[in-house]
Amino acid sequence: MWVDLIVIGVKLAFGLVVLLTTVPIMVWVERRGSALIQDRLGPNRVGPLGLFQPIVDVVKLLAKEVITPAGVRPLLYILAPAIAVIVALSTFIAIPIGKDSGLELFGHAVNGFIVAPDLNIGLLYVFAIASFGVYPLLLAGWSSDNKYALLGGVRASAQAISYEIAMIIAIVGVLMSSGTLRLQQIVDAQSGVWMGFLPHWNVFSQPIGALIFMVAVFAETNRLPFDLPEADAELVAGYHTEYSSIRFAAFYMSEYLHMTVAASLVTVLFLGGWNLPWIDIPFEGWAGALLSMGVFGIKVATLLWFFVWVRWTLPRFRYDQLMALGWKVMVPLAVLNFLWVGVAMALGYM
Repeated sequence: MWVDLIVIGVKLAFGLVVLLTTVPIMVWVERRGSALIQDRLGPNRVGPLGLFQPIVDVVKLLAKEVITPAGVRPLLYILAPAIAVIVALSTFIAIPIGKDSGLELFGHAVNGFIVAPDLNIGLLYVFAIASFGVYPLLLAGWSSDNKYALLGGVRASAQAISYEIAMIIAIVGVLMSSGTLRLQQIVDAQSGVWMGFLPHWNVFSQPIGALIFMVAVFAETNRLPFDLPEADAELVAGYHTEYSSIRFAAFYMSEYLHMTVAASLVTVLFLGGWNLPWIDIPFEGWAGALLSMGVFGIKVATLLWFFVWVRWTLPRFRYDQLMALGWKVMVPLAVLNFLWVGVAMALGYM
């Protein structure tokens, strides 16, 4: 029994370290990347190439005064940023970031690098938990007693509902082609080649579904050009206008946590996870597990850079454009992808 607890504790600690290490790295990448795109220097004073700037930012946020405006609803106001972080951490624990290579720890099967047990309803669990991501934004906006914050919270709820519908319909195609809700098996189903020469990744067999899912991910993580819940040009800072110090830091951190979870999910569902194109690597033992994690990590890192690149390249949509894109374009295209997968399976192409 104690061995089971130790293994679970090690895996949870590993997942926590991976996620919390990604946040300061992405803060630096965001700032340096935006500077690169805009032809300026970015942070370059604290440490070589400004690498220690995230540490300084953390100290600054922790040292700031925690201000609670009069008129807020205290319980919900305090819970909102905490829920935002908890949702991101809870979602990540079911995502396989490495292949199950028959590893053992103290004579106990580690089950690959899945922090939680390999759930047979893993995908259902991920989306069930991820759907709570809108609640902290809505609660923060409503409990802050601020009209700008309230508008941001309302926008967040409408945006999430609109794009989750298209996202779920796009996922149905993946479920049909793989025939399982288990995330590790979804990755395994993408090994080999498709049509004789393309990697058997869902991004090639279901390009419309992959595009819809990626656009919906931007909307779900509130990243530009879908950051309408914040919209600093219109709403000051939207749902977190009245937050400061460590509470604001929790929202700030949750954005990058959600980005990491979203990039990991895209990798699992559409980019073949740890599978490499045209190369069949036997992932066995610790070396194989670490190699599979490296492949997975490179794909996730590429997607995270794509998040940064899009943010500093595309302008923000108007709100009516955002809703029109979700309902009039994304949902019909998701249904088209669903039909394509059904026809392709019937004709034996999948």
